[in-house]
Amino acid sequence: MHRPGLAISASLAQRPGIGGHAWVILQYLLGFRRLGYRVLFLDSLSTDMCVDRQGKPADFASSWNLTYFMDVMRQFDLADSFSLDFNNGQAVVGVPRSQVIEQLRSADLLINIMGYLADPDLLAAARTRVFLDIDPGFGQMWRDLGWADIFAGHDRFVTVGMNIGRPGCLVPTCGLDWIASSPPIVLEHWPAVTTRPARDRFTSVISWRGPFGPIDFRGRTFGLRCHEFRKYAELPKNTGLPFELALDLHPDEAKDAAMLDAGGWKRVSPRQVACTPDDYRHYVQGSWAELMIAKNLYVDTAGGWFSDRTVCYLASGRPALVQDTGLRDHYPLGEGLVTFSSPQEAAEGAFRIARNYAFHSRRAREIAEAYFDSDRVLSKLLERIV
Repeated sequence: MHRPGLAISASLAQRPGIGGHAWVILQYLLGFRRLGYRVLFLDSLSTDMCVDRQGKPADFASSWNLTYFMDVMRQFDLADSFSLDFNNGQAVVGVPRSQVIEQLRSADLLINIMGYLADPDLLAAARTRVFLDIDPGFGQMWRDLGWADIFAGHDRFVTVGMNIGRPGCLVPTCGLDWIASSPPIVLEHWPAVTTRPARDRFTSVISWRGPFGPIDFRGRTFGLRCHEFRKYAELPKNTGLPFELALDLHPDEAKDAAMLDAGGWKRVSPRQVACTPDDYRHYVQGSWAELMIAKNLYVDTAGGWFSDRTVCYLASGRPALVQDTGLRDHYPLGEGLVTFSSPQEAAEGAFRIARNYAFHSRRAREIAEAYFDSDRVLSKLLERIV
């Protein structure tokens, strides 16, 4: 029986050792495969991206990038469904370039996550090019400021920023018609966990700054997660509740590290607890609940960003305490998914979850099933794109 084709492009090989990032991509690959699509994953590397496990430069063939990438592809039965380009065709692992072009010509869609695929020949081969925005606000401001246009060459525009184009949202539309779509989760890979959590604490898997810098836009500076997190530095100390951060924090951030330690945060290395997709899933499902403090840009633009990490906690039956980015019109809040907009509200939300944990745990899974199940989310997205 003929199966429709669909290609997805993103940067997995560029970011080895970040299990949560791998899951962002896997949710779409595995989710569309569940819907009957023959998926093709497109990725690329250059010499300057290749490192060994210690982060030192390495050649492509022996790089951790390639090893990590191949491990993920094999684990999820994608070993025959990818093409990894090195140095613009110097080497290709997986589906050869000529076959990639053929498959793109026959595929229903090319979904380009954050516009990572920039190869003009591959983009031209696709019949419908879909830009998938998972960092709402950054690309739009870059384009509006004339810094970069990562949307050029695409036909449809999808974002996890649920409020883009709606009143009150400060993210510019750039004159594009945006399709809002929740981050999906493939529930068969994320079952609810009913056993007692291994970590009886709120946890969070985060980077302090991330790959993008702050943006001065229309008279305001829109910052990063570190700029928001500092407002909540004393949350553990003020509540007496346990909080743990799997935090990517650069050694130069000694002042912030000292601030977190003084505030009562337990810190662990994400490389140790969330390196692979399995590690990441084990850490999330072994947690008591999630604390999600968002990037300042997401908060101050009220763009309705929702974290793919939060969806993993919810599906696992782990309640989520999340900073509000403008979510009220889109998801049920207060039970299983508790939002806050100030340190006092964060403390109150944490106590609310602690007082009735079993109830919030049950509601968390119900929300995941009703609002983030990949079968529902991606089927609806396809209807709106096509």
